[in-house]
Amino acid sequence: MSALRFCAGYPVGLRPGNRSKCPLQSPFERDLTTQPDQHARGALFVLAATVAWSASGIYSRLLTTDAWTAIAWRSLFAALFLIVPMLMFGAARTTREWRAAFAPAGLAMIACQTISQAAFLGAYFTTSVANVAVIYATAPFIAAVLGRLLLKEPIVPRTMLTGLVCLIGVAIIISASIGGGTVLGDLLALLMTATFAGVIVLPRLDPKLPTMPSIMISALLTFVLFVPFSSPGSLDAHNWIVLAAFGGTNFSVALVLFIIGARHLPPAEAALIGTVEIVMTPLWVWLLFSEQPPLATMVGGAIIFGAVVWHTATELRRARRNPA
Repeated sequence: MSALRFCAGYPVGLRPGNRSKCPLQSPFERDLTTQPDQHARGALFVLAATVAWSASGIYSRLLTTDAWTAIAWRSLFAALFLIVPMLMFGAARTTREWRAAFAPAGLAMIACQTISQAAFLGAYFTTSVANVAVIYATAPFIAAVLGRLLLKEPIVPRTMLTGLVCLIGVAIIISASIGGGTVLGDLLALLMTATFAGVIVLPRLDPKLPTMPSIMISALLTFVLFVPFSSPGSLDAHNWIVLAAFGGTNFSVALVLFIIGARHLPPAEAALIGTVEIVMTPLWVWLLFSEQPPLATMVGGAIIFGAVVWHTATELRRARRNPA
């Protein structure tokens, strides 16, 4: 799960004509002369990135520490491993880019990222992995609503319909959690999703806003905020390795794979491949840890997954009929 994957295209539901330049346009710039073999290679890279991001549930279940400690130290490793794609793709090399991160839009981005990172792991500790995965899948549609409220951008009718269907799916999941002890985790997942939607929209308020510095600063800020409540003494070699792998997979391996692959794919196609994460994340946990999703989660998740796939496939067909 990474905000940067949305820089490969425009947030779902916002009209392409209103698209603003991604702060990392250079790494994500598309090869308009992509050959079939390059297209296939790009799809494989994006799929590999999706598989890597789907491992977040595995890491959360391998951890044997408390949530405060996991949030703090995973964030530190995330910041450290983020250096790799920053160096590879030449992002955030100038002081002007770092100063821009402290502009109003940049500070809002840092705040949203910090809340999202903390709520993300907090949700994993207090509800099922499946609940987190399917609720998170609604982020682009919440972003479309925020785009309408903040930027006065029109919402495509099919996006409005898809968002309403997803809302029904989320309502089914959360309603079944009331009294079941996981409603707090579901609400944290919803908070994570809403703030992540803010991360998608904020660069459109300020097209010059650099994304990498904001993510780096937010990771360090999350560490600073949560480390006083953590228990590093409780971390053995197993937990240190899992936390390092967690940060490295999400902020380095998956991100690099996605950036390379997304160069050769239309945004909608990359997004369609990314929907596999909705299924894969809980699937790994079910296979490895026998964490079977509740019936309500499977019903609500199926509704959300079907709506997201339908919307993204429709967008892909539209893009192919009207290539940019």
